[in-house]
Amino acid sequence: MSTTTTNNTVIVRNYIIIAATIMFASMGLTDTFFAPTRAGQQNRLDNYGQVVSAGMVAYSQKLGR
Repeated sequence: MSTTTTNNTVIVRNYIIIAATIMFASMGLTDTFFAPTRAGQQNRLDNYGQVVSAGMVAYSQKLGR
């Protein structure tokens, strides 16, 4: 196997990896900006996080007594 073939293989492999990474990243960004349900979902998750945090604080205060 020659060095040129190895270099070409590495270049093609790196190109495929970069193209796939850009494709998946752009799909994720598109979903973030164009899917209003995700924003609503994030608000629900934030609210659940506040409830869970309050519950943990109450539980730790109960254990501390």
